[in-house]
Amino acid sequence: MHSDIQNNAESLQMHRLSFPAFLAFVSLLLLIASNAQSSAGSLTLAQALAIAREHNHDFKLSRFAAAGARANVEIADAAPNPTLTMQSSSFHPGSGLGGGPLWKKSIDTTLRIDQLIERGGKRELRTENASKLAQAAQADSSDTLRQLEVLVSQAYADLLAAQDRRKAAQDAAQLFDAMLVVAKKRKNAGDIAGVDVERVKVDALRANNEIDATEGELSRARHALALLLGQASSPGQLEAIDPWPSLQNTDTAIPEQNLQQIVAQRADVLAAAARVDAAKAGSQYAQALRTRNVTLGLQYEHYPQPGGSQSGSANSYGIAIQIPLFVRHYYKGEILSAESALDAANENLEKTREAAAIEIQSAANAVTSTAARVRRNRDELLVAAAKAAKAAEFAYQNGAAGVIDVLDARRTLRATRLDALTALLEYSKALAVWRAATTTENTAALQPQQAQ
Repeated sequence: MHSDIQNNAESLQMHRLSFPAFLAFVSLLLLIASNAQSSAGSLTLAQALAIAREHNHDFKLSRFAAAGARANVEIADAAPNPTLTMQSSSFHPGSGLGGGPLWKKSIDTTLRIDQLIERGGKRELRTENASKLAQAAQADSSDTLRQLEVLVSQAYADLLAAQDRRKAAQDAAQLFDAMLVVAKKRKNAGDIAGVDVERVKVDALRANNEIDATEGELSRARHALALLLGQASSPGQLEAIDPWPSLQNTDTAIPEQNLQQIVAQRADVLAAAARVDAAKAGSQYAQALRTRNVTLGLQYEHYPQPGGSQSGSANSYGIAIQIPLFVRHYYKGEILSAESALDAANENLEKTREAAAIEIQSAANAVTSTAARVRRNRDELLVAAAKAAKAAEFAYQNGAAGVIDVLDARRTLRATRLDALTALLEYSKALAVWRAATTTENTAALQPQQAQ
């Protein structure tokens, strides 16, 4: 691609282009660069979240479950269908059916329609139960998305950290390789002993081994993110291109009133509350079972007159009503089961509220503590380690320090950089949990603001 751009640039120098043609040429170059970046798998966090919402298997399953729950509302709201019964009787094997047209033959024919009539508000209660369960399923889907965004954000941070670790390992390997070359030259010149060269060689080999280890870590991070994106079969060369998130203010405490408001608006709490309402409707429905349903029937009967088919036929009409008799049981078991389900739903709601509040408080503490670690590493430890390494290298170059001093200083600097990277990773993950735990439609203003 670079050679094509260079050739086209040289062509521009040889030929004059009109301004529109020049714009078209620039657009072509931008398109080529964009396609190259896309093929490399470069991905922002926003793009990763969008892909996950579209293709993640768990979220798709939650949407299917919500659609099925909405269909159950239609099922619950349907009134019982009438039943049509057609019956012929009074066949006489000895005399046969008699002569004449079919309608005059000696057969009794009965047509009957029965309709079940539900009483006690059963249909309304059944529909309310299904409707509340549909609301719970929809809230479950929203909560699945909330948790998915946390997982994607954390997997994206893992990928970003794996990329930075590989880059740090490559930089360290280059530094030790260069140091090894210089050490060999100094050994040949008689400035250092052979044992010092071997010490540098050991660190150089370790640094190259670390590159291989970070390559494996990077591959695992790509596969983990691809799985969440619903693209596990083609992780490709996924590359996180967003910077690390900015530090937030460490004061993440939420007033109790606002905390309860956030908890009440969380998807998992809304799902639990909807299941309580569904259980209430289910309990009322169980009580309504003791209100007897009735079945009304309308009957028409066509039958031949005495004397055979030649004497004609007659018609009659009738009505029927069926009422169940509660002589075996009185739906005590159904009522007890529904009451137990209501108690369990209330207990689960209380448990979910407490878990949500604890999650928010824990996330706030994690953001505060990890942000403090990031600042300490950035403003103090890294500065001190860099100064120590620079001083050791200067002393070594001027014969005031040995190889071991330089190696120790560089190891300390590298370990400090990795600690700082780990702190950034933990902060990024904690921030993702915090945002997912606290963000609702009415609480965006409660999010911590960016700080230096």
